[in-house]
This record gives sequence, C-alpha cells and structure tokens, in this order.
Amino acid sequence: MNSINQLLNATPQLWKGRQASRGQRTLPTGHAHLDRQLPGKGWPRGAMTELMTHKPGMGEFSLLFPALADTGRQGQWVILVDPPWIPYPATLEGHGLLLERLLLVRTGGGKQSLWACEQALRSGRGGAVLAWPERISFSRLRRLQIAAESSSKLAFLFRPENAGRESSPAALRLKLGPGGRNGVRVDILKCRGSRPAEPVTIPHFFSAYGKQQCQTHFHATLTEHNIHTALAGSALSAAGTGPAQPRPKRH
Repeated sequence: MNSINQLLNATPQLWKGRQASRGQRTLPTGHAHLDRQLPGKGWPRGAMTELMTHKPGMGEFSLLFPALADTGRQGQWVILVDPPWIPYPATLEGHGLLLERLLLVRTGGGKQSLWACEQALRSGRGGAVLAWPERISFSRLRRLQIAAESSSKLAFLFRPENAGRESSPAALRLKLGPGGRNGVRVDILKCRGSRPAEPVTIPHFFSAYGKQQCQTHFHATLTEHNIHTALAGSALSAAGTGPAQPRPKRH
C-alpha cells in the first residue's frame, strides 16, 4: 500500500477521490475568497484557465491584475494576444502592472491569433499569456494546454458564456457574472485536482475598475515607449481616454 501511495503522490496532477491535489504549482490570485476555493490556492501554472462571461467588457480583465502585477515584478513577461480593447496604460500602472514587462501582440485574427498564442506559450519560461479567441476547437485548446505545460506559463483564455457547455482540456474554468451589490460572482465549473467548489463572490471587483474611467487626466498614449508592441499584419491604434478602447473593425 505504501508503494502505491508513493507512486500516486509522485503525480501531483492526479486527483485521488475527495483529496485535493497538493502538488499543483500556482500563483495566488490576489483575491482571498477565490484562493480558498482553488486547488493549490491560486491560478494554476503550466496550465490553461478559461474565464467565461455573459457580457464581455464588464471588467473581467481586472480579475487578473494582482497576479499579472506579481508576474511582472518577478521579471517575467505578460503577453496579450489580440485583446478586443486597447489596454489603458494608466489603469494598468495604477494596479501595479509593469508596462516594460507587457507585450501587446496584434495579428490578423483567427488562425493567426491562435498560432501567436501557442508560440507565446512555448517561448521562454514562466510569465503569462492572455488571449481572446473568437472560435477555437477542442484540438486547438489541447495544443494550447500542452504549450502551457511545456513552459510553466499562466495561460488565460477569455471566452463567451456558452463555451461552458463545450468540453475543454483547461485545468480551470470559471464563469463570471454580476454578484449584486456584493461584487462579482465566480462559478467554478471545473478545477483540476479537486471537485468544483461553491460559487465565490469577490467584493467590489468591478467598481475598482470603473473608477479609472473618470480619471481622464491620466490619459496616456499607447506607444512603443510605454508598452512593447509586436505587430503582425496590422497597425496599433492610439489609446483613448478610457481604460480600454474597441479594436478597429476589419473590412
């Protein structure tokens, strides 16, 4: 029996019934209520996390601010692949993100975007990659999951709410929605290494993001001097006066 237990314990990702995985590498989310419900008490490293929302643009990006700030302070890169809005530098700096460790990648969308995401996950060690795929197959999700495992990176995919009905190899799947006056409701649909826990409410999450919209005197232009930019097939437009601006439509 001891030999069997030693063999099982040598595989941290293996879930043994009601026992949560203790060997999973994680980075604290920065939200105590959420950390208590997640295996390893944080975002899984070397694994993919899906964040699903009913209505994009509600501030779900700011859920990651504490972890992304920690990533930059560790000297690692935070890579954004084709975000639907142009990030507002003043907001990011205000939440502790290091702009010199932020890389914004623009592609032609579709397969190019997914290819760029996979390459970003495979390059180097550590760091975080964020992507907003419009459509993605299970096989492509699997490729991204394997790429994240190979580099020990944090991988975050922002997807629509209906994606929760589809199968996915992601280690963690969360559905985000309004939580009334208490903040944001986070439903844990899947978490590798444990059973999905009860919904979590993160207090005043969206309000912290919204306050930045009124501080227009912090306006800053997105340039290569304050955010490193990788261009692939399209030019990057300048930022406006809010925390994010819509991505120009393609014709």
